[in-house]
Amino acid sequence: MENSVSSHLKTPPLRRFDLDWLRVIAFAILIFYHVGMFFNYWDWHIKNNIVTRAVQWPMLFTNQWRMGLLFMISGAGVYFALESRSAGSFLGERFVRIFIPLLFGMFVIVPPQIFFERLTQGMTYSYWEFYKTVFDFQPYPKGSFSWHHLWYLVYIFFYSVLALPLLLFIRRRKGMTANWANFFENPALLILIPVIWHVTGNLFLDKYPTTHNLVHDWNNHFHSLTLFISGFVLCTQTAFWETLKKYRGLLLKIWITLTFILYAAYWANDREDYDWEVFLYPIIQTTNAWCILLCILGYAYTYLQFSNRFLKYANEAVYPFYILHQTVIICLAYPLIHSSLSVAAKFTYLCVATFLICLTLYHILIKRFNMLRLAFGLKIKRKMKVKSHFRSETFISSKS
Repeated sequence: MENSVSSHLKTPPLRRFDLDWLRVIAFAILIFYHVGMFFNYWDWHIKNNIVTRAVQWPMLFTNQWRMGLLFMISGAGVYFALESRSAGSFLGERFVRIFIPLLFGMFVIVPPQIFFERLTQGMTYSYWEFYKTVFDFQPYPKGSFSWHHLWYLVYIFFYSVLALPLLLFIRRRKGMTANWANFFENPALLILIPVIWHVTGNLFLDKYPTTHNLVHDWNNHFHSLTLFISGFVLCTQTAFWETLKKYRGLLLKIWITLTFILYAAYWANDREDYDWEVFLYPIIQTTNAWCILLCILGYAYTYLQFSNRFLKYANEAVYPFYILHQTVIICLAYPLIHSSLSVAAKFTYLCVATFLICLTLYHILIKRFNMLRLAFGLKIKRKMKVKSHFRSETFISSKS
């Protein structure tokens, strides 16, 4: 009986506000990044009439770590989710919070992106004529069925399901992860071993370019799943975070130095490597990316352990923002393709307008209606009932 009561009154796990801040920041960067894709030289769905490397150069820097950070935060989120849920409950929550928004996105949010891309390719049909082709279920780019920017949801859903036995095993082995935490207190080992792991993976899987199609994306899976599991492992021991806090200054100096080398020797010259440097560039770039990730986590752990009204609001809003943002960008950008406005003016307009439209849709519609909350992966809100009995009031909590 005592154990039953103790279990029922179990204190929920302490919320890591630093990870909440990083999640909000990472998704905000994603909006700027996808606006930049309209103006740079890389392949994207639609392109401005003038493209420039001035937008591309800062994107080269964020491109190293922005998705890696999200996968690590997602892995950490799984750890805390499993603290208060059974495996079955966790899988059910993943289905509701990830798979349902993915399906909604593929049939409602993503199709306008493909429609406007088709218009730039010379198609002249109406949106309804186009939309009927989605149900041919022919994969993009030949067809109109795609998850586009929502590939991240596909990946974390499958990683959560397929890696769950391993994650549960790791979570139960506190002694094992404590030994890992002690082992990686040495900053040289903390940097070198993961770098060797990722560079070796590149060596064997480099023939598989990033596709985001889930099935043939083996190199991307190797790195993304590794980072996902790494985020989970970091949360098993406070000692991991204390190590990142202790060496955050060293990590900062390393990535600033390596970033300067990458720009000076490679990116500013629009090249990656010469034949005799075939191993040098991946080592520098991977070391840089890993040190950036560790440094960001270390500084966040040190300085972002607090919450406020903005974080509480943004932490829920960020998921709908992510689902909506690329469609909003493309809808806004299409009429600007041949505009005489400068790149700077277009970029500023797209960033500001995208944030405002996503905010308006979230605050006025998505946040307030349970059907939309479900479609965008938010928790359903149950109305609180109030009963009066003499002068006392009983509140029926909406929390399960």
